[in-house]
Amino acid sequence: MKLHNESTKQECSDKICCMSSDAEDARSVCHRLGFNFYVFNYISDFQQNVIEKFVRSYEIGETPNPCIDCNRFIKFGKLYQRALELGCSYVATGHYARIGFDSNTGRWLLKKSLNESKDQSYVLYFLTQEQLAHTKFPLGEFADKQMVRDLADKYGFINARKGESQDICFVPNGDYTQFIRSYNCRDYPSGDFLNSEGRVLGTHKGLICYTIGQRKGLGISYSEPLYVCQKSVLDNTVTLGTERELYRDSLTARDFNWISIPEPSVGDEPIRATVRTRYHGKEAEAFVTVNGDGVVTIRFIEPQRAISPGQAVVLYNNDMVIGGGIIE
Repeated sequence: MKLHNESTKQECSDKICCMSSDAEDARSVCHRLGFNFYVFNYISDFQQNVIEKFVRSYEIGETPNPCIDCNRFIKFGKLYQRALELGCSYVATGHYARIGFDSNTGRWLLKKSLNESKDQSYVLYFLTQEQLAHTKFPLGEFADKQMVRDLADKYGFINARKGESQDICFVPNGDYTQFIRSYNCRDYPSGDFLNSEGRVLGTHKGLICYTIGQRKGLGISYSEPLYVCQKSVLDNTVTLGTERELYRDSLTARDFNWISIPEPSVGDEPIRATVRTRYHGKEAEAFVTVNGDGVVTIRFIEPQRAISPGQAVVLYNNDMVIGGGIIE
């Protein structure tokens, strides 16, 4: 661990760029297609809008999704703006999703991939009408990943059989807690484990070590399995409960972005939709009302398990994204 905080942060920044082999693979494919190849340095933007936000979210008791922020602020923020400056008509990415246009409403649509097991529409809920109008998702039209690899192989792309990355790029070993501690050069104080009635059950190792729904690693003996149900920054406590205590019948979400419809007004009739509260999670039926200032309330027909502040919540109408925001 570095003794100087800024040195550690710079060290983290230096590791977040694509591996040199990734850049060379991209260069090879561009050469084969006759494209110009550019490399742009967005390390400071990535650190500020992705890594710093990731760390802050954990510190205030949330469970963030940094891949959404990377898409939002880097790929469809900085990179999209640079593409416009270069005179590009479209940005094409490898996301598994589709884009459509509703001639009746004049609105661009975000839709699920034909390959639902790879669908990434959940992490793209923030896209604006302008961005959708100038973006292409060619992989979303393929129902099978093998078809994509075969086509890449046919055209001689060097990365046709390359493995997929499953980890967060700046935490490749998956140890988020150690990353945050090293990044900030600090530890986080222990506190009380409580039950739902406020009785102390034991001592936790720091709020950043736990996520809603977590069962393993608690170190608490009880008559039945316990799960993390709530985290409180105000008094540095983690509330544990049984499986049935994990369920909630409603949530509020902030920073809501509407895609298939204009933003409803306060007082409008509730919108019925299916709702996803985690990446690749099962959709649940719910009613959605607008509170104003980008905040909505979602009430589920059946209570949902382990709703986690900081995660995205996305509304669907069959295969079409209605909109989405961040769970409060």
